Amino acid sequence: MRNKNTFHDPVLKVTGLSARYGKVTAVSDVDVAVKSSSIVTVIGANGAGKSTLLNSLMGSLPLSGSSNGSIEYLGAEISGWQVERRVDEGISLVPERRELFGSMTVEDNLLLGGFRLHKAGQKGWRDTIDEVYELFPRLKERRTQYAGTLSGGERQMLAVGRALMAQPRLLMLDEPSLGLAPRIVREIFHIIGRLRSTGVAILLVEQNARAALQVADYGYVLETGEVVLEGPASELADNPRVIESYLGLGKKKA
Repeated sequence: MRNKNTFHDPVLKVTGLSARYGKVTAVSDVDVAVKSSSIVTVIGANGAGKSTLLNSLMGSLPLSGSSNGSIEYLGAEISGWQVERRVDEGISLVPERRELFGSMTVEDNLLLGGFRLHKAGQKGWRDTIDEVYELFPRLKERRTQYAGTLSGGERQMLAVGRALMAQPRLLMLDEPSLGLAPRIVREIFHIIGRLRSTGVAILLVEQNARAALQVADYGYVLETGEVVLEGPASELADNPRVIESYLGLGKKKA
């Protein structure tokens, strides 16, 4: 989780990104920037294009999809890179479905997340597991348990922990609160907030606007594939349009 590339500012710079499935435009002319040691959130209703945005950044749009625009990562244009190269260069995505290996133990799932570093011959890569266990003590307690037997919150913790094993420079999270009880959501978002200190740049996509804006530094509001509002997260949380559409009548704590 140690980020040695904090001198790149921003880590991610997206300009004029559009994505289509056939003739249907899912994301249109989107600009997004994420700095190191910061959390940027993209909020919006279901179907707003949030997951399409992440899949475009990861280079994993379905075969029927296409995208254009500029994606700069650590100062390099990566639009032409395959998914594998983006992963090798330090981009990690925790998908909405989590995609864990249920028949493998918690610890084996975590070690698999560090395979990129193992393949690159990086010494001491296994030591990152101690940092993951410090962030997620519950995973340490369940390290010999099969992933398929974990609760929903524990599976989300494992999915994030597995991504962190690759020591990413950019961590993208797709709906980490989905299907979780409010208490577990608070715990997950508290841990996401702690990741700021590691230097990693975090792009957080969420329907739970209240929780996302509480933890984020900066935010974008995505509606029907377009950014309609952006600004410091605290200002968006006070924006009447955001309050009415995403936060309800009042700003309660998550």
